Formats: sequence, C-alpha cells, structure tokens
Amino acid sequence: MTALRRADLDLDPVRQTVRWRDEAAGDGADTTIAALATASANGRPSARMVLVRGLEDGGFRFFTNYESRKAAELAQNPLAALLFHWPGRQLRVEGGVERLSAAESDAYFDARPPRSRMSAAASPQSRPVASRADLEAAVRELEARHANGNVPRPAGWGGYRLLPDAYEFWQHDPHRLHDRFRYTRADGEWRVERLGP
Repeated sequence: MTALRRADLDLDPVRQTVRWRDEAAGDGADTTIAALATASANGRPSARMVLVRGLEDGGFRFFTNYESRKAAELAQNPLAALLFHWPGRQLRVEGGVERLSAAESDAYFDARPPRSRMSAAASPQSRPVASRADLEAAVRELEARHANGNVPRPAGWGGYRLLPDAYEFWQHDPHRLHDRFRYTRADGEWRVERLGP
C-alpha cells in the first residue's frame, strides 16, 4: 500500500468513506462490522461490535434493543464513536446519535431473516437470563404464535443514526509511520489535517 497523501482524499468525508468501504468490500472484507463506543452519564465507557446497516443522510445506521446497555447509555449521553477496521486501514467516526423513525426501524426489521426477527423479539438484551434453554423456549413460543415468520417489530427495538462531526482515516505503514487524516467541521465546511502516527 503506497503512502496516503492529502491530495488522495476526497474533500467530502462521506465520499471518502464510501471509497474506502467499496475498496475493502472488493478485497473481501465485511464492511458492516464496527466497534461502537458509548459512555454513561458519569463517563464510564463501554464498547461492543455492531453491524452498521447503511450510511444514509450523512449518518451511520445501527439497530438494537432500546433496553440494552448501549441504548441506556445513549439516552444518558447521546454521543458515540464507531471504529471500522479494514485490511491496512481504520476509519473512526465520532458524533451525536439520534433514534431512527419507527418507519425506518420497521423497514429494516421486516427485511431481516425470520429467525433473526424471532431472536430480536425474544431476547431481553443486556439483562440476566437463567439459561440458554429459556431463550430457546421464548423463540419457540414466538414461532408458535407467528407460524408464518412475520414477527412484528417489538416496540423496544429499533435503530439509531450516528451523525459524525469528526472522521479519522488511518492507513498502515510497515515502518509505523502510519498516515492519519482527521476531518472536522468548521463554519459548515470540512477541514482536513494530517495527524502524527
């Protein structure tokens, strides 16, 4: 991989994201996987892997149970960061998070495979459960009630959109002289600066 220069980058970080995402997908990477970091109101951080289901309206979409730990932290502190790791590259985005509309959440939920919908509806995400057998029994009970597989989206499950106010594009260098560029918004324009590795 050749050194990354400022002239190689698009002025728009969304277009640059799409370029890198498409290149990584072309190399066989699953470009939907990212680490999501949130923090509680008192600043205690937590991170977990999520599937990012689209980059629309300038924001990264992900879905979860609204009673999960991440949702509770986003309710207290609606700021988050995503980290994508692709071969030889990382993309970090940071910004505010908003809930998607019920219609957007319904559309995504309805597009999921039936077993994934069952699991989402049956799981008390982030809360203690007695056993896996209890979870499997909850799924079987839903399957019996919804034999056609059309489980409606639970009211407590839906999507979020992270709207970045900062991006960082990082590219590996074998001698650790990595290339890093940060985009930040100033007066409605994106400013790009190189960072030390």
